[in-house]
Amino acid sequence: MMWVLSGNSLIAPPLNRSVKPVTLDLIACRDTEFGDEKKGNVVYLGIKGKELCLFCAEIQGKPNLQLKEKNIMDLYMENKVEKPFLFFHNKEGSTSLFQLVSYPGWFIAPSSTSGQPIILTQERNKTNNTNFYLYSVN
Repeated sequence: MMWVLSGNSLIAPPLNRSVKPVTLDLIACRDTEFGDEKKGNVVYLGIKGKELCLFCAEIQGKPNLQLKEKNIMDLYMENKVEKPFLFFHNKEGSTSLFQLVSYPGWFIAPSSTSGQPIILTQERNKTNNTNFYLYSVN
């Protein structure tokens, strides 16, 4: 599965060779305040080549995944951590899993409907696949 940028949203399109996926920047958070070995490394997620970072906003009491105009390296260098930009990155076998730091138990997942924005879910591997394959791009 791949993600593409559509306007200011990330979507999981139907598989198609002509679609160019986004490349993610994954940068470790320097602050150890939110560290939890069992949940994984605390990271920021951004879109490579864009000043867009994944961000958790609360809408009607629930977390909502959004892209926010922000330089990922500015987040990394800030003295005060911005919790809505933080994710736990955990490895399960050869796959990666991303959980919100600000909403433990909520995970990044594709929508069950192809072509819809990437979502957040509490239902791991039941209706939504929360595990992703990451490939290093040099």
